[in-house]
Amino acid sequence: MGKKEEKTNVMRILEQKKIDYVSHNYVETGAVSGLEVAAALGEDPDRAFKTLVTVGKTKEHYVFVVPVSKELNLKKAAQCVGEKSIEMIKSKELLPLTGYVHGGCSPIGMKKQFVTVIDQSAENFDRIMFSAGKIGYQVEVRLSDLQKVIRCKLGEIAE
Repeated sequence: MGKKEEKTNVMRILEQKKIDYVSHNYVETGAVSGLEVAAALGEDPDRAFKTLVTVGKTKEHYVFVVPVSKELNLKKAAQCVGEKSIEMIKSKELLPLTGYVHGGCSPIGMKKQFVTVIDQSAENFDRIMFSAGKIGYQVEVRLSDLQKVIRCKLGEIAE
């Protein structure tokens, strides 16, 4: 079996929790942005999600999961987690904070479990797709199964 069968820690966590998932490999496509990844995999960009890490005015960190076709509304996101304001963390802070690199950040398997909010549009799909924790790999799971693996809530956070 070739590279397609490579497993990421996210896949191992899903298997350990006995969660049904589908993995996608886009390593050979050269896709970088979320929209490119969705296109390379022939998937609806509204069903492909990106994981964004932020910091609030209180210095607490938060994770937001939004469709690659949209942007995080910082004001709505802050309200959703009870912060006055939030901002994206600096790219160089991502790896030490989460264990993930930019472009390969997953809501599953971070070094620490942060408050996580998933855009409510995820409810519109049987399964959503997001990074498997490594550039070139995505996993697809049911929202209800994702909620068994990480503590998260839904919110209107994308625009």
